[in-house]
Amino acid sequence: MNIEDIWNYKLLSMGSFSITVESLFLVILIILTARGIVWLVARILKGRLKRIKGVDLGRQYAIISITKYFVYTLAVFLVFESVGVNVTLLIAGSTALFVGLGFGLQNTFNDFVSGIILLFEGSLQIGDVVEVKEMVGRVTHIGIRTSQIWTRDNVSIIVPNSNFVSEKVINWSHQRPVARFKMEVGVKYGSDTKLVTELLIKAAEKHPKVSVTPEPKVVFQDFGTSSLVFHLHFWTVYTFEAEYILSDIRYEVDSLFREHGVTIPFPQRDVHMIPPSTPQ
Repeated sequence: MNIEDIWNYKLLSMGSFSITVESLFLVILIILTARGIVWLVARILKGRLKRIKGVDLGRQYAIISITKYFVYTLAVFLVFESVGVNVTLLIAGSTALFVGLGFGLQNTFNDFVSGIILLFEGSLQIGDVVEVKEMVGRVTHIGIRTSQIWTRDNVSIIVPNSNFVSEKVINWSHQRPVARFKMEVGVKYGSDTKLVTELLIKAAEKHPKVSVTPEPKVVFQDFGTSSLVFHLHFWTVYTFEAEYILSDIRYEVDSLFREHGVTIPFPQRDVHMIPPSTPQ
C-alpha cells in the first residue's frame, strides 16, 4: 500500500458521506487554523482597538467575540464540505426540522438573538455592575446565549441573555462610573432639622469611598406618621460595595445622633378602646 492509498483510505463511509485519512487531516487542519486565526485576530484587534478613542474594554470584547463566532462558523462549514457533506442541500433539506426545532427552542433562540444584540449594541459590557431581577453583580462574561455575573456573595450566576434585553435592568456602570445611592432615616418630631441635615452630610463625607464631587445632599422628604423623614443622597464609584458603604454610614449616623441627642423614634400607634355599652 503506497502513500496515495493510505491517504485515500476510508475510515468511515455512508453513501456520499465518507471520512478518509485525507479528510480527517483536513478537518484537524481546519480546526487548528481556525483557532490560530482567532488567537491572531484577537491579539491584533486588542492592540489596534486600544489606540482608538471611544472603544472601551467592553466594546473590544464584543468585537473580538463576534469575530471569533464568525471564524468558527466558517470553520464548521468547511469541515462539512471536507467530509463530503453538501451544506446547501443539508440546510435546504432540514428546513422543516429547523421550523419544528424553532417552536420547541423558542427560549434558546431568543437568548441567542439577545446575545447578538448585546454584543453589537454595547449596552452591557464586561465589568459593568448591574441589577437584574433584584440580583446585583458584576458582568464577567457575555456569551452568545448566556452571560455570567459575579455577585457580592462571591457566586457566579449564569443569566440567559434574553433577561438583559426583555427585562428591566439597572446598569450602575454604564456611561458614567459614578452612581447615586440613597439612605432614608426618620427623626422624632421637634428635632433640629438643620442639625440633622449637618450630621447626615458629615457622616457621608467622613466615608473614604463617598465621592466629593458631586457632594452629598440631604432632602427633607416628608412629615411621616411618626417621624420626620430625611433622605441622604451620596455618589460613589464603588457601586459593587454600595451595601457596605450604606452600612458604614448608618453606623456613623447612629453614633452622631447619639452624641448630639437626636432621636430616631419607634413607630407609634394610638389605640382608643371604647367600652361596650351597658345593657339597659
